[in-house]
Amino acid sequence: MAGKNNALQKPVTLSPELENVVGKGPMTRAQVTSKVWEHIKANDLQDSKDRRMINPDDKLGAVIGKEQISMFKMTGAVSKHMS
Repeated sequence: MAGKNNALQKPVTLSPELENVVGKGPMTRAQVTSKVWEHIKANDLQDSKDRRMINPDDKLGAVIGKEQISMFKMTGAVSKHMS
């Protein structure tokens, strides 16, 4: 079903701020999402009361902003750093 035109599998260029979180690009959107979640879990950035909310550290905050953000809005914020 998913052919070579799948947007998740197309390599994208990353901003320097995003590369600081996920590593050197280019990489696919799927890889970026996976690496962002690795960073969130490794640094215990999910809110303890509501696991859907992310409390960004300095690295992630440079990408998605310093305020707490829902995991659903975070994807949109991260995508602004990909081209």
